[in-house]
Formats: sequence, structure tokens, C-alpha cells
Amino acid sequence: MPDLFSPFVLKGVTLRNRIVMSPMTMYRSVDGRMGDFHVMLMGSRAAGGFGLVFPEQIAITPDGRTGTHCAGIWDDSQIEGLTRVAAIIRDMGAVPAIQLGHTGRKGSEMKPWDGKLQLPPDHPDGWQVRGPSAITYGGRYTYPVRAMTVEEIHDIHRAYADAARRALAAGFEWLEMHFAHGYLGASFFSPLANQRDDSYGGSLENRLRFHREALDAVRAVWPERLPLTMRLGSDDFHAEGVQFDDAVWALGELKRHGLDLADLSLGLNTDAMTGAPFNEMAFMVERGARVRRELGIPVGVSWNPGIPQEADRAIREEKIDLVLLGRPALANPHWPVWAARELGHNDPFALIPPDWSWWLRTRPGPEGSLGWPPAGKV
Repeated sequence: MPDLFSPFVLKGVTLRNRIVMSPMTMYRSVDGRMGDFHVMLMGSRAAGGFGLVFPEQIAITPDGRTGTHCAGIWDDSQIEGLTRVAAIIRDMGAVPAIQLGHTGRKGSEMKPWDGKLQLPPDHPDGWQVRGPSAITYGGRYTYPVRAMTVEEIHDIHRAYADAARRALAAGFEWLEMHFAHGYLGASFFSPLANQRDDSYGGSLENRLRFHREALDAVRAVWPERLPLTMRLGSDDFHAEGVQFDDAVWALGELKRHGLDLADLSLGLNTDAMTGAPFNEMAFMVERGARVRRELGIPVGVSWNPGIPQEADRAIREEKIDLVLLGRPALANPHWPVWAARELGHNDPFALIPPDWSWWLRTRPGPEGSLGWPPAGKV
């Protein structure tokens, strides 16, 4: 029976445990390039015991960013910073992963702490956002959306393939495509955002075409020995949007096109959601279990699995294969070590580099003197 600290093998890659640092936008890049901040952040989490470490979503085109301070992979000059990030993750014992994406109609934003409002196309830090149809998201996303042409769709697929080549050159060993959270891929899948009357709109089959062709383009250049995964917006929580049954069918189709693992998340294609369980503990686990059971594909989930006992139970009961942590990874760079102590692991410090763990194992002191809270307080 697996547990949270069991190795996980997918294709030619072995993770030391089932704990993943989820991609989180940090707004620290200049011209799409990563620097010392990203090396520090990803390296510390890898050193902290995470098995798989993602930087933030990496934009495949300049207008695929959330804002002008987000990371990109549309130019060879950006490979150097990404190479440094991948190298430190690997050196600290984790597997370096990359998530490629395009924000679509939810791009051209201010930083969240500056208001997170959408900037107009004529603003120095703004641009004309694009989507499957000329449908404005609404809420704080107020500016018109330009519907993409078929040729632009094909350009995006080529951009995904070019980005995958750069990711491989930078040393990443796991590639994920971000088709959730109201971004471009998610909006093509959702009838709330996609009202096209060509082969990319209308039926569920047509609305998945964008995904299939993007996946095929990346699969053609990404080595078969390395995992290729997708974060899918699996529910819009809206009567006229994506339903979870749609996502189960879609993942079956994508598995036939070479998808190796499903990272289940939400559609977030509208703010007008009904019954969205944002405050429920680990609410994607049971949905992940259904996908795993019905499709026979490995599954990872995020959305509030940060209590060690809950995360471990989901793995032990074989409902999911990976636990993705966002905010818990920001709050505690040694979350895996903390979780190991909470769960009674026989050697929690085995999760961190040996030059650190030696001191923590061999120089004991009074309870609490190492900076760790007493175990069993959750």
C-alpha cells in the first residue's frame, strides 16, 4: 500500500514521494526571465523535501502572461534562468517540473496587491486579450476580448511545441499544460467562453479540439520517457458551463492522445458559480478517485489537501497518486518534514539534504529547541 512518502514512478521519472509544490505566480520576472528569487524559492522547497517542484505557470507567448512581471518561455534568452531553476531543484533531490500556459482573456492584469484589475490594451503594461470568442469574462476583467482566428490557434499550438523544446533544453523532466482557471485552454473547453461556430466550437468534441491538437504538438517534441500531464478545468460550477462528466470524457480522449497524468482543477470561467466548495477540505480527492477508477490514469489534485493526515489518507486509499500544495508550500518550505513528523515517519530528516539532516539528527536538544513544534498538534 502506498503512502504520502512512497516513491512514485511515471514513465522514466521517479519521484521520492507523492508531495508536489504546485505552480504559483510570483510576479518576479523581468521580460519573462527568471532570476535569483526563483532559484531561491524552488531550491528551498526542493531542499525542504518536496518530490516534484513546479515554478509558476510559464507563458508560451508574451500575451500569455498574467501580467508583465510573469515568467515566459517564448524566447531562447529565457532558457538560462529556467536552466538555473531546474538545476537547483535537481541538486536538492527533487524532480524539476514546468507548467506551460496562456492566460487568454484573463491576462493583462495588475499585480494582485496592486488591485488585480485588468489593464486596458493601450496601457504600457497591458495588451489586447484573446479568447475563443469575443466574450468578456466580466467582474474585474472588463475589456473586450478578440476572438482568435484558426491560424492564431495553430500558432498557439506551435508555440506550445516551441516552449516544450526550450523546457527540455533547460533540463525539466516533467511537463504540464495548464488548461484550467479560466485561461485559454479552459475557455476553449467551456461553452461559457466558447461560442464559435467552426470546428473549435459547439459540440463537446469540437471544444476539446484545442486541447487535443496542443497535446499532439507537444507530444511530438517531448520525449516519450518523460511525463506529459495536463491541469484540466474540470467543473465550472455553473449550469451552462463545463460539468464534471464532461471532464471525465475529455480525459479519456486525452489519454488516447498521450496524456500521462491528470491534474484536476476547476474551470473558473465565470465568477457566477453556484456551490463551489472552496472552503472544503481536499474537495477534489473524490473527483480524482473517480477519474483514476474509471479511466485508469494517474491523478493529482490540489485545493486544500494541506493537512498531512488528509493528504496521506488520500494516497493510502489509492484515490489519487499525487498531492499538489500551493499555499502550504509558501507557508512552510519544510512541509514534507513537518508532515512526516505528524504522521510518525521513522526518519523525517531523511527528506532533506544529508548535510542538513546530519546536524538535525546528531545534535539533539530539549523539546522544541530545533525550531519544530511538538508533533501531533494537528
